[in-house]
Amino acid sequence: MSKAATPSQSPSRMPVYFLGIGGPNFMEAKDHPAFLKLGEIGREITTKVKPKAVVVFSAHWQHGPSTVAINVAEKTDLIYDFYGFPPHYYEYEYPNTGSREVAEKVIEKLSIAGIGVDRVQRGLDHGVWVGFLAAFDPKKNPLNVPIVQVSLLGNEDPDQHYRIGQALEKLRDEGVLIIGAGMVVHNLHDFRKARSSTKVMPYASSFEEGVKEAVSVKPEDRQAAMMALLKRGDAKAAHPSLEHLLPIHIAAGAAGSDVGQRLWALPEGSLNWAQYRFGAVAAV
Repeated sequence: MSKAATPSQSPSRMPVYFLGIGGPNFMEAKDHPAFLKLGEIGREITTKVKPKAVVVFSAHWQHGPSTVAINVAEKTDLIYDFYGFPPHYYEYEYPNTGSREVAEKVIEKLSIAGIGVDRVQRGLDHGVWVGFLAAFDPKKNPLNVPIVQVSLLGNEDPDQHYRIGQALEKLRDEGVLIIGAGMVVHNLHDFRKARSSTKVMPYASSFEEGVKEAVSVKPEDRQAAMMALLKRGDAKAAHPSLEHLLPIHIAAGAAGSDVGQRLWALPEGSLNWAQYRFGAVAAV
């Protein structure tokens, strides 16, 4: 493993974030440490980063094997892509607006890189809006910029997702903030099996430590380090399927010459709520 690099200062461009976002219950867990931490990060984004737009990838939208989809509509309804929850969960709202202009910029960058893109009209899924309710409370800390969601590929190839991030890196120089939303450790089978237990699974800490090391290496070594995560002995337990991890591969790819750092982590059962940022934030 290469030695960790020092976070670089890039005041003229947006940083990149990976946000650990929970499921539907999370939006009512307002005292949960991760909910509070997302609020802190959200305030950092609105008061210091000040993006012109946000492009976000969530764990809950996968498309074709070699093609992503992108929402090009400005006005859409939220997607309540969860089942069996209390009726009022389906009444939550998160005000947001898309941007055809930003979407077309994303499409152009991806197309140049040889990545297929389908234009669709689709609202934000809960993998975005549940966490954004914590980070960007519409009343206390509104984001007030367009949000454009892009899907993952419909495969589990981390390197292809890394290339998506690489293709979009230059958008950061145009005031576009790139966010990957998922979870750095996510095993729902073990979570349900041990729901009444307070035991933290060993991989909930060990795999996150591996991710922390991978994102903090020198940028020229990062792609290989991120690929190597899937060869770890604890990888399959941490991620029986990879959709919650792939957004951090996109974020890492978009980071360019900026170094990643863990902002915060909390192992909980078979999950880890770690939050990461690539690049520095200018002091205000």
